[in-house]
Amino acid sequence: MRTIATALTPDVAQRWLADAERTDLSALVDTQRYPLHDFQDARLQAEIARVREDLNREGCAVLRGFLRPEALAQARQEGEQMSAKSYYSSRRVNAWFTSDDTTLDESDPRRIFMERTSGFVTRDLIPADAVIHQLYVSLVMKRLVAECLGETEVYEYADPFAGLVQNVLPPGTEQPWHYDTNEYIVSMMTQQPDTGGEFQYCPNIRTPAGENYPAVGMVIRGEDETTPRTLELHPGDLQLFKGRYALHRVTRVNGQRERHTAIFAYSQQPGVVGRLERTRQLYGRVSEAHIEAERRREARVDGLLD
Repeated sequence: MRTIATALTPDVAQRWLADAERTDLSALVDTQRYPLHDFQDARLQAEIARVREDLNREGCAVLRGFLRPEALAQARQEGEQMSAKSYYSSRRVNAWFTSDDTTLDESDPRRIFMERTSGFVTRDLIPADAVIHQLYVSLVMKRLVAECLGETEVYEYADPFAGLVQNVLPPGTEQPWHYDTNEYIVSMMTQQPDTGGEFQYCPNIRTPAGENYPAVGMVIRGEDETTPRTLELHPGDLQLFKGRYALHRVTRVNGQRERHTAIFAYSQQPGVVGRLERTRQLYGRVSEAHIEAERRREARVDGLLD
């Protein structure tokens, strides 16, 4: 299979690979459907309006067929090559990633611990010319995400590991029910497993006003099978998801193929770096940037955790 780069002449390919923040994504994105070269285009404005509506109503929105087929084929091939670099960690966690509180009743959802296996390829191990890396740094990609979220601007993470990651779920693994610490997440599946690996979520099951433990507990214990929604995702779809208030999971992956998903981490403020211990747990290592960021946090006196 010819890659996108090798399908071009050498001089054009060199310019294409070097200009990571180019504004022309027509080689990667279906720009007939999503004309990112013209944000005033009525088709794109209609898609952005739909995404905003879906996010407000469901906390989840999908731009179907975002990648061109040839770009998706390359992203999948690159994902298979990068998979060998994954760092895996397994631990038993509850939906909040908190420790066990033995003062609570055993049926309390905070006392229900599930097996979680995380496999990640971090940004520093993802080649700069990889399809997902070129998307992540693109100026028009950032503008698209910002407009869909109703933000003036979004920024790449300053974190050298967590800004862009490939999540790898081998057969037999799953992501149990949990919440995200980020307000939103942008992701794209690049390889679908043979079976399983479905994304399920409970929109707005909790709010800033309360955790809604009774309803959450019924979902986690499997007593409520009507609230969770299963979102049909296909490789190449771009997903925007507000996981702060939506309990969600990825069901067990079955068959022979791994489930690969690119996670594009953007923030509303520049300079975001992940917490030191959480980074060590997820990726098995930390950098000087994480150590320095933790020092700065320790120097703060406002009493906030993050």
